[in-house]
Order: sequence, then structure tokens, then C-alpha cells
Amino acid sequence: MIYRFGNFELDLGCAELRANGQPRPVEPQVFALLALLVEHRDRLVSRDELVEKVWNGRVVSDAAIASRIKSARHALDDDGDQQRFIRTQPRLGFRFVAAAQAVPAGPVAASAASTKPSIAVLPLRRQGSLETYDALAYGLASEFVSDLARVRWLFVCAPGSSFRLAADTAAQEVGRWLGVRYVMGGTVALRGSDLSVTVELADAQDGGVLWAEHFQAPFAELHLLNEQIRARVLASLELHIPVHEAARARRAGPDSLDAWALYHLGIQHLYRFNRTDSARAEALFARATELDPCFARAHAGLSFVHFQRVFLRHTEDTAGETGRARASAARALEFDPLDPFVNFAMGRTYWLEGDLDSGREWLQRATDISPSYAQGIYALAWTETLAGRPVQGLDHVGLAMQLSPIDPLHYAMLATRGLAHLAQGEPAQGAEWADRAARSPGAHEMIAMVAAAAHALDGNAARAATWAANVRERHPQLRRADFFRAFPVRPAAMRSELEEALAGLGF
Repeated sequence: MIYRFGNFELDLGCAELRANGQPRPVEPQVFALLALLVEHRDRLVSRDELVEKVWNGRVVSDAAIASRIKSARHALDDDGDQQRFIRTQPRLGFRFVAAAQAVPAGPVAASAASTKPSIAVLPLRRQGSLETYDALAYGLASEFVSDLARVRWLFVCAPGSSFRLAADTAAQEVGRWLGVRYVMGGTVALRGSDLSVTVELADAQDGGVLWAEHFQAPFAELHLLNEQIRARVLASLELHIPVHEAARARRAGPDSLDAWALYHLGIQHLYRFNRTDSARAEALFARATELDPCFARAHAGLSFVHFQRVFLRHTEDTAGETGRARASAARALEFDPLDPFVNFAMGRTYWLEGDLDSGREWLQRATDISPSYAQGIYALAWTETLAGRPVQGLDHVGLAMQLSPIDPLHYAMLATRGLAHLAQGEPAQGAEWADRAARSPGAHEMIAMVAAAAHALDGNAARAATWAANVRERHPQLRRADFFRAFPVRPAAMRSELEEALAGLGF
């Protein structure tokens, strides 16, 4: 619904106040206050009702209410003397007195290029004896909104709208009211001296729960628990929403796919690391950029395709594919320099030239933008390990695995840990982690090559030969030079050991 009064529009669907057609920024609580007064302009809204609806019944001072009323008037170019829009009835309440026209909001024209996934965050439901810690339920949810707002591929509904709904509102109802595809909510409770928090992600179309996790820690460690929850929420949504979007795209007819659906479907093919799926991913990303030429993530996806061809030696034109990877990443950066995946894609192009320092700068930027971006943290660990800083590499890869334990690049995280132990002169541990990596779902032949070299360095000739045969069966053309193009090891001693191990296996 849109309410028009004077030269203003209050758009409840978009949670936006506009003056002469231009958005006018207001705090979420001020917007909620305006919406309540305008919706009930035919009567007086008491102070108690205001507290119940805008502050959800929490104890607030008269000064806090007066401050929000003043902010609302300021947003409408009004003041306490004029009271052209909001009139105060001393000791009774407030009333919206300007003539307002309610206009149903028409359906949003969703172009094929613009319908990216959307989410609404509800306040957490309080359980048990947590009444005295009511602020936690809203505080955690507010921090989720702030964190998710940095996720460039996700539209996040403003809390001025989502926080007006009850915490136990069904996901399908939230979707109907707010027009979002996903809903995040949960519970918060005190269990003895521990704080217990559950967070869940639901599909707003059918109400199904896509992901849920439980966190618990002593209340005295609230700050650390808060950081842990926020990091896991971001990392989990980075994984589960794209997977669900790809499944949604597969169910739709090919002609009905928009740019975002094409992108998510392309990512699914890309993570299969073979020539056929790489070609399918390239076609899907290309179609996405045709529908939306400014779609940064689709250009970054194309960069990933070209990177993959060189990394896995699926092409003889390594210089050309490296140049195309760099050009696609640069184009993505033109359209969205603050997307962590875009910066990640650019950083990986420098791996192909053995320029670990430049690659690290871009990967560090990706993780600075999104500190919970697990794939960026893993890539940073990989770069640090090959550059001769295995201690930092182990720290970062441990964090990446903690943030995203079922990541599609989990095998690469395991392999990075194996290489880091080799760099520290620990061949037994290196072989153990490399073997786990090569046996993991999605692991490509380069990972099997790491396992072969690691077992050779650990003195297990039989296991090394098994993995070497696996590499030759999958990619007979792979040579020692291809390994070092993919893994540009900088420390001379480590490189020499790996050279000798691979040569001994016939590469």
C-alpha cells in the first residue's frame, strides 16, 4: 500500500518515504511510527499503542518517544509548532491530521535482469525466562540485517517492514506480505546460565526449512557467541540460498529463467570441474550478461570459467584464457567493486601467472568486504601456503572449514591444509589431509596429484602410485609443469621436494 499526502508518498511495500518522488532516508523505527499513524489517521493513537506496535511492548522513556516523533516531523518538513502532519494530544497520544490517499501498490515490474533472491529477517522468538533480555531478540536480528545488507547478491527487506510482523509469523505469510523468497528467524532463550539461540532459514513459498542451526554458550560469553552466530549465518546463507535457487531454476522452463536464475544454475555446473559442465556454465553466464549487461556476478562467473580451464589444463590456449579471465573479472569490478565474489575472481586470475602477492591483495580485499566469506578465506590460505607462510595458511583454512563445513570447495580446503603441513615439514599429516581431499566429493585430478606427491614425500610408494594412476586415468596429458602452473610454489625447498616426488612418479 502507498499513502499519498502533500508532496509525500509513504510506500509500505518498499519501506520507503518519498518527497517529490525522491527517496527521503528515515530510520526504521521512525518509518514504523509514520506507518502506524498514517494507517490509523482516522483516530488518535495512544502512547501505549505506539509503544506496543513500534517498540514491541518494550519499556521506553517519554524522551525516546518524543525524539522519534520529532524525527518523523523533521522527515515531513514539519515541526512541533506547525504540526501540519502529526498532532500531539498532551497526555493522550498522537494523530496524523493531513489528508492522505491510500493507493494499492501495483505489481512490481520484475524484469528478467533484476529479480535477485530476497529475504526478510524476523525478530527472534523469546522463550522461557528471557523477558528481561528482550533487547537480545531484536538486537541479534538487527545485526543479521546489517550483515546481510553487505551481501551483494541478496535483497534484504528493511527492518521497518519485517520487524512490524510478529516473530512467529509463518514464512508463507511473510512472503505474501513482504514479497520475499526467504525468511530468517529463530528463537532465543536462557537455559540456566547459558544463552541458547536457534536460527533457521525457510522458503517463503512452501514454508519448508532449508537450514537450521543451534548455538549455546554461557551468557557471560554473549559477545563471542554473537560473533560466532553472525559468521555462521552469513556463510550458511552463501551456501544454501544459491543451491536452492539453482534447484528452483532447474524446475522452471528454460525460456522463463531470469539473469539471477541463470547465474545460480551456472555456479552449480561450474563446481563440477569438468569440460562439459564448464561449457554449460559459460553458456549460462553469457545468457545472464545478455539479459543484464551490468550483472557483475555473471561476469565474475565467466572469469571463473576461464580460470578453471587454465588451472585444470582444459585448454592449450593458456595465455588467451588467462587474458579472458582477467578481462571478465575487470568488467565485473566496473559494475560492482564491493562484491566479494568479484574480488575473489580477480585475485585468482593472478594465480595463473604465479603472481601470489597481487592475488593475495585482491583476496584480502574480498575478505575485508565480507569477513565471513569462506571461499575467499580459503583462497587466502592457499595463497599464503604457496607463498611460504603455512602458519597463516593453516589458521585461515581452519576458519574457512569452520564457517562452511559442506562448502562445494571443501575438498580444496582439505588440500590446502595438506600442502600447509608439507610446507612445515610434516609429510605424514600432509599426506593424511591430501588423501582426504582427493577422496572428497568434487575433487578434480589436480587434487589427486597433490595426494600422489604427498604420499611419495611420506614414503608411502603404494599409495602414491595409486593416486598417480588415478590422475593419468582422468587426464593423461597432465605433466609436472602443469602442477606448478596450478600451484606456483614459492619456497625453493618445498618446490624441489615436490619436483622430485612427481618426477619419481613419472610426471
